[in-house]
Parts: sequence; C-alpha cells; structure tokens
Amino acid sequence: MTRTPYIIVAIAYVSFVGLGISAAIIGVLWSPHILSDFNQSLEALSIYLIVTTAGYFLGSSVSGQVFSRYPVSWVLASAMALTAASMASFSLSPAWWVMVSLSALMGLGTGLLDGGMNIYFAAHFNARLMNWLHACFGIGALAAPQLVNFIVIEQGVSWRWAYGIVALGFALMALAYALTRHLWLPIQETGHHSGTPYRETLRLGAVWIAIIIFMAYAGAEAGAGNWLAPFFQSQEIPDAVGNNWVTAYWLSFTVGRILFGTIATRFAPAMVVRLCLLLALAGLGLLVWRPMPEANLIGVVVFGFALSPCFALLITATQDQLGPVHAPNAIGLEVAAASLGAGILPALMGATIPLTGISFLPFMLIGLIVAMLLLYQWSLSPIFSLRKLRQA
Repeated sequence: MTRTPYIIVAIAYVSFVGLGISAAIIGVLWSPHILSDFNQSLEALSIYLIVTTAGYFLGSSVSGQVFSRYPVSWVLASAMALTAASMASFSLSPAWWVMVSLSALMGLGTGLLDGGMNIYFAAHFNARLMNWLHACFGIGALAAPQLVNFIVIEQGVSWRWAYGIVALGFALMALAYALTRHLWLPIQETGHHSGTPYRETLRLGAVWIAIIIFMAYAGAEAGAGNWLAPFFQSQEIPDAVGNNWVTAYWLSFTVGRILFGTIATRFAPAMVVRLCLLLALAGLGLLVWRPMPEANLIGVVVFGFALSPCFALLITATQDQLGPVHAPNAIGLEVAAASLGAGILPALMGATIPLTGISFLPFMLIGLIVAMLLLYQWSLSPIFSLRKLRQA
C-alpha cells in the first residue's frame, strides 16, 4: 500500500459521501416533491436517470485515460466543480426539461470521480481501504433521505434547498482538491501502463463477464434506492416512515461495507461474494412474501447488507487478476458499466410501472441478483484463469 498522507484518504472518503448523496437524493425528492412541482408522472424519472447515466458513463469510461494524462488533483477538482454547478442549477431550474438536460453534467462529474478514485485506490491501497471508500458512498446515500426529511418535510421548504446545500458541499470539495494538489501522485507513478489500448483489454473474456456483472449489481443497488420509496408509498406507508426505511437500506449497506472492510483480508473473496448474493435473495424474498409487519424493514436491511461488499471486492479482484497492464482500463470499464446499470436498469423498472405496478419491484431485483450469481460462478471457470489472462 502506498504511503500517502492520511488527508488524501480523508478527502477521498468525504468525496464518496457526496457521491452517495448525489446518487440517492433524487429517489426521495422525486415523489412527491419534484414530481408535483413540474407536473410529471411517476415514471418520468426514467428519462432523468438515462440522461444522468449518459454523462456518468462518459466520465467513468474515459477516467483511466484522463487520470493517466493529467494531474489527478486538477481532474478531481474539475469534477467536483462541475457537479457543484449542476446541482446548483437544479435548485434554480424553471422546468423539468432543464433539470434533465443539466443532469448530464452532474453525471460527467460524478463519473470522473467514481472511475478515477477506484483506479487510484486499486493501485495504491488494499481491499480494506477500498471497502471503506465505498462505505462512504453508503454514508452519503443514507444521509440523503434524512437530509430531505429535515430540510423539506420538517422545515417545510422547497426541495430546491436540498440541492443548493449539496452543491455547496461539492464546491468545498473542489477547493480541497485544489489546496492538496501537491499530495496526489500521478497515475503514471503507480505502475500503470496507461498506453494499453482498450481494444486489447476488451479481448479478455473475463472483462466482458465483469462488465455485465457490474451492470446488474449497480442496477439492483440503484433500482432499490430509487424505487423503494414509491414501493412503500404504494402500501400506504407514510412518506417520512418510508424515507426512514430507505435510510435503513443505505445504513445496512454502509455498515456492511465498514464491517467487510475490517475483515476483507481474512476470507476468500469468492466465498464472500457467493454468500452475499444468496443472502440478498433472502432479503428480497421477504419483500415478496411479507409474512409479518416488519418484513419490509427486515428485507431492505438484509438486502442492503448483503450487497455491500460486492463492488469493492470485485474491483480489487480486477487489480489482482489483470495487473498493471489491463487493470486501469478494466476498472474504468467496470465503473462505466455500473453507471449504465445504475441508470438504464432503474429507468427500465420505471418504464414497466404502468404495466406491472410498483409492487413488481422485488421480482425485478431478484432477476438481477440471480444473473449476477450465475455470471460470477462462470467467471471462476478455469478458462478465465489468471495465467491465461496475463498471457493475452
């Protein structure tokens, strides 16, 4: 692990708190606040998710090349400033189409942060700090519903204030990156071979399997985060209570990442991933069955906890499996695939609402987890052995 000043780790962690807030806040602000303000239907959120995903995909997919060519601190500062500007514009948007259009800029900024920071941590740090980095995403995601409860519901102010406060936080983070610019090591000094063409990395079969796995994972994580609140509303659960249960989902997600970050090096990653995916299915089963009044809460807690370590474990495994030649490209592609999954799959879930109803949400999530489990087991096949991959 690289001996980097702790302030670098702290700034990265705070940045991922902001990343979590930016990803989760739309799910609790959309219905009924933004939806009613702009006179939109429930499924209109899908177009926002698609446009945001387009920007996120662009930012994360080019992050490997961008971070290898330009100073890390300035790229991150620019990403934070871009996100701050887009969030501020949300709070001032006069129409829904304006907010949707500007969401592409937010996606670009957060995509650069997500892809670049994953590459940086995979190269410099171990699975423990990587898990804690992603735990900070969970902290931000669980803070978002409480931020909405306090500012919008309890104080009775417009949803626009929530975006304004988040924008201020991102602006301060841009300043933090600029002030610590001399502490961030260039990607070239981490041992990466940044000149490896993407086409060579994409020749590896394991990379394509990983891309699909990351899409399914992010679709399940974001799909739950975006649609759980309307799912609870459909059961006539009060908004504040439903938001608290969404918070419980992200809280269990965060606690899981902190816990698994502590014990990550003690167990075989393959065993942990398998067990967690099976546990996630059990949690979703409770949302379908609902054998008791507390089943919704228990189900989302179990589901969030089970999902928590998978992303970081799979990213770290990519660095170990592919080494410095292909790992930067592969990680950037995996994060880009996750951005597609986080945008497109929840959007498709929203598109099915008029046909199936929001009550079908747990079944869609179950399908994604089953796909992950089968693909992950296939990726462990001898045909994708480490020796053959490194010879490719």
